[in-house]
Amino acid sequence: MTELPSPGRREAALTASQRSGIASFIVMDVMRAAAAMEAAGRHVIHMEVGQPATPAPRAAREAVKRALDTQTLGYTMALGTDALRERIARHYRDTYAVAVAPQRVIVTAGSSAAFVLAFLAAFDAGDGVLLPDPGYPCYRHILSALGQTPVMLETGPATRWMPTPEQVATTARQSNARGLLIASPANPTGTVAQAPRLAALAAACQRENLWFISDEIYHGLVYGEAAHTALAYNDDAIVINSFSKYFSMTGWRIGWMVVPERLVRPIERLAQNLYISPPAVAQVAALGAFDGLEELEANRAVYAANRELLLNELPKAGFTSIVPADGAFYLYADITHIGGDSLAFAKRMLEETGVAATPGVDFDATRGQNFLRFSYAGSTADMAEAAARLKAWKR
Repeated sequence: MTELPSPGRREAALTASQRSGIASFIVMDVMRAAAAMEAAGRHVIHMEVGQPATPAPRAAREAVKRALDTQTLGYTMALGTDALRERIARHYRDTYAVAVAPQRVIVTAGSSAAFVLAFLAAFDAGDGVLLPDPGYPCYRHILSALGQTPVMLETGPATRWMPTPEQVATTARQSNARGLLIASPANPTGTVAQAPRLAALAAACQRENLWFISDEIYHGLVYGEAAHTALAYNDDAIVINSFSKYFSMTGWRIGWMVVPERLVRPIERLAQNLYISPPAVAQVAALGAFDGLEELEANRAVYAANRELLLNELPKAGFTSIVPADGAFYLYADITHIGGDSLAFAKRMLEETGVAATPGVDFDATRGQNFLRFSYAGSTADMAEAAARLKAWKR
């Protein structure tokens, strides 16, 4: 039989898209290496991933048990159940004395989905978004995958590792950026934007006509001055939060966002098409989690104890320069004087001590080679053992 020609046939092999060529999330690579060591019989102390060692609060788990016997747990509305949206709105009134209409609350499949929805709703392809440096790497990776442009704002000790209003205004004009994203408490530094700074950044965004996106997923995990919501200073702010950190529900993949009314319908259309709805069972758990605050505060007390232990013990192991850690459950340590090259340092530390931590290059592509991030979300016993191993480590 004669083979028929294939019009327009391309000889080159099919390849992945350019937009998929983003950097890996290095902490997950470290987690994989640590898991391989554990599979080989080593005892690894996990200080690499920002994950509570505790399960979802009992009230959340009990709510799910009841729902499994009484509910179908099918699709919900794309924006989430009315009950959960109303409870989150009440959370803003009770915690911050800020009135938020439940209609402005959007439940998402983790904060990761919230960032995708926010970026798609607020920015077009090619738009620039101002990000603090160092910062959570997935911000810039998601933006890049969506065809948008991360514009980095270098922070450091002089500004308490937060951008300044002047820096935002100047860089926005030079780059034609359309928005600013900050996190408070921040990852990886753990620093909190104090109320005057947060208010000034909100005002700068209003003057420069920038969307202000506030990542508040570590709210509840502070050890001094309370964290403030951006909604107290800019009602047009896009606020993103999650049940992963304070609520100890990382694997449930449930988060939320509060947006201006004019973005609700655009985000609803995006959510319908991209996700259909947030997971029904996770929404049940999230609603129940609000009844477990006493248990969650006990978890926070453990983090506070871990923080104090490590701030006392890590300097004895040579980690003498640690960024002010106001919140979250991270310590960001300068390792310039004890080795630098955070990728190689973290790899050797894992292999020789069994302590896993995240190289700073995950959070800062240039200066991050001189930093290491330690998560203290585990047990106090594990933190004490990690400190003992690091003090005994012969580098």
